[in-house]
Amino acid sequence: MQARRAAAGREDGPVSGRPAFAALAGQVRHFTRPDHALDVSGTVTEVAAGRYTVVGLSRHVRLGDFVELREGRTPRLAEVVRLGPDEIIVCPIDGGAAAAIGERVWRRGTFGLSPDDSWCGRTISSLGLPVDGLGPLASGPVVRPVNSPPPGSMVRDRVQRPIRTGIRVVDIFTPLCQGQRLGVFAGSGVGKSTLLSMFAKAADFDRAVVALVGERGREVREFIEDTLGPNMAKTVAVVATSDESPMLRKMAPLTAMTIAEHFRDKGENVLLIVDSLTRFAHALREIGMASGEPPVARGYPASVFTALPGLLERAGPGPVGAGAITAIVSILVDGDNHNDPVADAARGILDGHLVLDRSLADEGRYPPVNPLTSISRLARKAWKGDEEKLVMRLKALVHRYEETRDLRLIGGYRPGTDAELDMAIKQSPVIYDVLRQSPDSAASEDAFAELATAMKAAAGITSPQAQKRG
Repeated sequence: MQARRAAAGREDGPVSGRPAFAALAGQVRHFTRPDHALDVSGTVTEVAAGRYTVVGLSRHVRLGDFVELREGRTPRLAEVVRLGPDEIIVCPIDGGAAAAIGERVWRRGTFGLSPDDSWCGRTISSLGLPVDGLGPLASGPVVRPVNSPPPGSMVRDRVQRPIRTGIRVVDIFTPLCQGQRLGVFAGSGVGKSTLLSMFAKAADFDRAVVALVGERGREVREFIEDTLGPNMAKTVAVVATSDESPMLRKMAPLTAMTIAEHFRDKGENVLLIVDSLTRFAHALREIGMASGEPPVARGYPASVFTALPGLLERAGPGPVGAGAITAIVSILVDGDNHNDPVADAARGILDGHLVLDRSLADEGRYPPVNPLTSISRLARKAWKGDEEKLVMRLKALVHRYEETRDLRLIGGYRPGTDAELDMAIKQSPVIYDVLRQSPDSAASEDAFAELATAMKAAAGITSPQAQKRG
């Protein structure tokens, strides 16, 4: 019995009797700590515009991992965009000073964020660093990789609850539901940012996350201070201006989505605004071309059309019991061509689209949303009672009014010959007036009631209360 106890003591007790083994165990414990881990590095062998070639790291990194160049006053980050058997290609994150031949490059690993509720009211960079001069950001308890996969299709909650945006043309013709993903399609200068600012003021959201991708530097403070105003208290703004590197412009929507997922997992209803998805695609195109990827559609490499659903599918309802991310993304259609590859791909992923018409903007009708070409795939879940029939009737009137515009301009219309056209000519201008809404005007409380009141007034119909007063 004593012999067995002595043997057990040698196996399970201290290893002080074996100094070599004790020293090795101490080294293992030391280097398994994250702050004492061994670093792996490679060497820069080639420098080109927007990319570096590094040897020595191929077997130690994966696509999307970060590496670090430590020579100089501040470390410089880069992301792995291509792997080969002997070398890797990395794109610099911050667009700072170029690397030098022979410079050491150290493995950094997967990039992640630790969002916290205290980030609301703050403006941050794509790397999660404050840019508003209000001090450092608190770190949350969970580190989230910015390239997280979306929730599984069979564990997500279903879209059920309608939301009110306060924008009459949206609430009537293309109503939204909590967890929907909507695109705003327009050419340059038509009013995308103005319409997005109206969405940002919607009261049916607990939190808001705004990603300004490739935005003009002078417009950032205007959007945050003037457009968001008091709503900034519940908003996190992620900014990557047009002069920043394509890597930062690519990361801005990913960072914003990661922050939105933090609030969603707490059960909150989150509004995510990305302005714009096209500039995100442009940044991906620059990165893909720098890595040697061939273009497949008007200069866009295939990786762009893989990254778009990877980002957009992360929005929407979360798992059962969690909240939802309602995404409003703008898409810049180059040359007003709505068949642009990015616009075409986005339409197939999103749950609806608003088409902003330049001719409506030229007429001074803001927001210039074309109700005939705009679609919400979840509208039937938001309309109540006979609202769907009413909207179909309104669209028929507007369509008849627009298709006979040239005929009426040349004097080919005679009142009384077509009752349907007479009704369209009388009511369509009323509909247009109701839909006209400026960003400074109060949000609509009940768009259908406001439209009904205006149409009755145009038809000379007064309410029973007005008749009694008369």
